[in-house]
Amino acid sequence: MSFNPADHIQDLQYFGEFGGVNPSISDSSTYTFLAAKSMIDTFEGNLEGCYLYSRHSSPSNLYLGQALAALEGTETANVSSSGMGSISSVILQLCEQGDHIVSARTIYGGTYAFLKNFTPKFGIDTCFVDITDLQKVKESIQENTKILYCESISNPLLEIADLKELAKIAKAHGLKLVVDNTFSPLQISPATLGADVVIHSLTKFINGTSDTVGGVICGTNELIDSLRNVNNGASMLLGPVMDSLRAASILKNLRTLHIRMKKHSENAMFLAQKFEADGYKVIYPGLKSHPQHELYKTMYNKEYGFGGMLTLDAGSLEKADDLMELMQKKNLGYLAVSLGFYKTLFNAPGTATSSEIPEEEQKQMGLTNGLIRFSIGLDNDISRTYEEMKRCMEKIDIMVKVQS
Repeated sequence: MSFNPADHIQDLQYFGEFGGVNPSISDSSTYTFLAAKSMIDTFEGNLEGCYLYSRHSSPSNLYLGQALAALEGTETANVSSSGMGSISSVILQLCEQGDHIVSARTIYGGTYAFLKNFTPKFGIDTCFVDITDLQKVKESIQENTKILYCESISNPLLEIADLKELAKIAKAHGLKLVVDNTFSPLQISPATLGADVVIHSLTKFINGTSDTVGGVICGTNELIDSLRNVNNGASMLLGPVMDSLRAASILKNLRTLHIRMKKHSENAMFLAQKFEADGYKVIYPGLKSHPQHELYKTMYNKEYGFGGMLTLDAGSLEKADDLMELMQKKNLGYLAVSLGFYKTLFNAPGTATSSEIPEEEQKQMGLTNGLIRFSIGLDNDISRTYEEMKRCMEKIDIMVKVQS
């Protein structure tokens, strides 16, 4: 693809007010005005370049937002205190009582719970569909549908959304295509494929150090302005504001994202190929055995590979737990629910990050009790990691194999 998001980030130049190579951190919750009328104009949205109150915006947050807009190729972006803060704000800004959402069925458990259990309180209903079945997507659209929602690479089953075709469907029906791109920063650029809104949990790969919670909404100036509106903006009124110190920290880490994602992808590809060759039931977009492998190749930014996420089926929850505990004991990774860390992280999503999804629905979508979700780390010698992991798998006697 001609669009290289890392180049867009590289071209950004932010100097601190005293010439520092990093922009100064705005360590203030409120800002002064030299004239009373300036405060009035800022409240009414008629004055650019002035800061009102950090719940609305701050210099540090705007720097990070500009960088993330460059990453995704959108007009602008608004950062928030968490991924869910971004998701909930977008949904509540674009929908009102009586509206309907068509969502992928395999999504992050928190998003599922928000759409399934929380938004109905406000008269907003959601139907969950197999996002890889475009006909089912079309058939699920109603007269009151406002949003088509999916993840580029689904959590945790690693299904690939055909964003080009979904964008065509959304446009034909006057819908907004909202895409969570948390699993695939740099790899996939949803806005260039037709998405209207791109969301990230900055907590994961983009920050990369598991020390900060954050989120972002990337989209048009019109959308972001509406979210910040002091009278009816969801981001302004719900208050999921990011702290300036955290924004500055994420901005620094963002500068190395291209290096990290290449290594995450390289290591995950190595392990996926080895596990598959050993006969284990592994899912990874880079494997030809992945149902949407060829589709992924039509959308991805080749330089950044197939990502750092893979799954392996241990056969049962008991064996999955035993394997993860043993791997942690051997310092091959940590049993934890997040992802995108320098160290490999793993969990059994059916009882963790996807536990909000009812067991019967988990079965329907193919989420088994023994499925382990791996976020592969930045190990320097991945071949040594593989040998140690294989010994752990043999010791636990993982027997789920791909049928020949």
